[in-house]
Amino acid sequence: MGTKLSFKYARMSDILYINTCSPYPEQESEELDNEVVARFNPETNKIENLEVLFFSTRLLRKDIFELPISVNMKLDESLDSIAA
Repeated sequence: MGTKLSFKYARMSDILYINTCSPYPEQESEELDNEVVARFNPETNKIENLEVLFFSTRLLRKDIFELPISVNMKLDESLDSIAA
């Protein structure tokens, strides 16, 4: 089974959190492009968390919102029976 994404929006700080796991202190972080912070697994160098800064204002500026990452998405196997 692949890793599920969870989304959390912090209204007071205007940050959208996109997580594959809970953040932890050992993660390395790097600001990618356009005020997006990535948190990496220190052993695999895979992105585990994204923090999209100024999320609501960014949506108002453009019709399309893009992240500077690539993904391979598929339906979770546990949802296959629901979709059929």
